[in-house]
Amino acid sequence: MKKAIKLEVREARHIVNAAIGKAAELGVLETVCVVDEGGYPLVLERMDGARITGPQIAWNKAFTASGHKRSTHLFNQSPNGPGLPGNEAFGIQWSFDGRFAAFVGGYPIVVGGEVVGGVGLSGGNGEQDTACGVAGLQALRELLAPEGLEVLAQSDIKK
Repeated sequence: MKKAIKLEVREARHIVNAAIGKAAELGVLETVCVVDEGGYPLVLERMDGARITGPQIAWNKAFTASGHKRSTHLFNQSPNGPGLPGNEAFGIQWSFDGRFAAFVGGYPIVVGGEVVGGVGLSGGNGEQDTACGVAGLQALRELLAPEGLEVLAQSDIKK
């Protein structure tokens, strides 16, 4: 039997708070969703005034990042992104009843080398969504460091 690290609401809130703090610093209205390893939301928050489409998009990005264990933008990154025309996963965005997000803003949450969930962001441009997502992952790294748990805090993640 394998022991597993489980992402809980405490950590999810910490990620969301840091991402929203970064969004406020950047002057962008974001929606942030953190999901567990099964792709189900633990925390979803839409900043006041953020787009009403943000919650579904952020959840889709988090779902994709967690379930496929890679940052969502890597599907369409030239030249070898698997979701690009002619590559092995072209059309993957139509999977899971359209919930599969193959564009910037979704990041797997990797703790101790294992994907334990995902974080998705919607509201800014790609650069802003990335900055907010990485800020959330960095905050989780700082939170869990005293427990001896290592967290990947970068934009390009593929497990």
